[in-house]
Amino acid sequence: MMKYFSSFVHEFKKNRPLFIMIAPMVILIFVLSYIPMSGLVLAFKNYRFDQGVFGSAWNGFENFRYLFSSGTGWLITKNTILYNVLNLITSQALAILIAIAITEMKGKYFKKISQSVIFLPYFISWVIVGTFVYNLFNYETGLLNSILESLGHESVNFYSMPGVWPIIICLFNSWKWCGYNSVIYIAAITGIDGECYEAAEIDGANIFQRIKFITLPSIKPTIITMLLLQVGRILRGDFEMFYQIVGNNGQLYNATDVIDTYVFRSLMQNSNLGMTAAATFYQSILCFIIIIVVNQVVKKIDKDLALF
Repeated sequence: MMKYFSSFVHEFKKNRPLFIMIAPMVILIFVLSYIPMSGLVLAFKNYRFDQGVFGSAWNGFENFRYLFSSGTGWLITKNTILYNVLNLITSQALAILIAIAITEMKGKYFKKISQSVIFLPYFISWVIVGTFVYNLFNYETGLLNSILESLGHESVNFYSMPGVWPIIICLFNSWKWCGYNSVIYIAAITGIDGECYEAAEIDGANIFQRIKFITLPSIKPTIITMLLLQVGRILRGDFEMFYQIVGNNGQLYNATDVIDTYVFRSLMQNSNLGMTAAATFYQSILCFIIIIVVNQVVKKIDKDLALF
């Protein structure tokens, strides 16, 4: 122990300015991220407001048992993983496609305008997006039903059709995030040596061959890194997206309820802090396990592409 302490002291003396520079960030993370973790004890307690967090009685794994006893825990876990996998695939694939399309454009001003237009949805609040969705799919006044009625068809109540909402949610998620994600891939493509493209063009390679054999292999490390970072959040649903798009529609809960919305609704309706703490603790543990497993798989395939 003393050996590591003396080594740290030696390193601190040698790089004192760097340690001073990083100190505010370390303190901020400790205060905002590590100290609140003490509240995780609520997951193992029968919390009572009059007794406080540490005064409430321990109840072991009862909160976890309550979460999964009715099958709700497995349902929201399945929905969370399903939506995050679909959103991950669609948003990243669309971002790569957009990045390649923009970098292949020849017109300077058209390229800038296109990138700005595609990036714009990122700045639109999910509250506004939820309003868009409601005005599109509303049974009485929605745009789609107005078009159907004008064509002589009956209106469709989309809010009573759970099967269509995974598609709707993935479409709007991809629309909102593809521009932001594409910026990273555009930067990666820009860093590719232009002589590779020139040599391929001289050899007679068309645009699709250049993309297949130069662009995609060159940005492969960026794609892997982005996927690994997103996989770490695969058990964390975008609460604002689900809540603003779906709202409190009980008919859609089985198809759209994720861990985050379930925890929020339970907290608002039942004020059961122990159960909600158990759900978030379970969520965090699974996220940690998934990122470790996926990183180890990537390390087995290509050690240089792993995060750690």
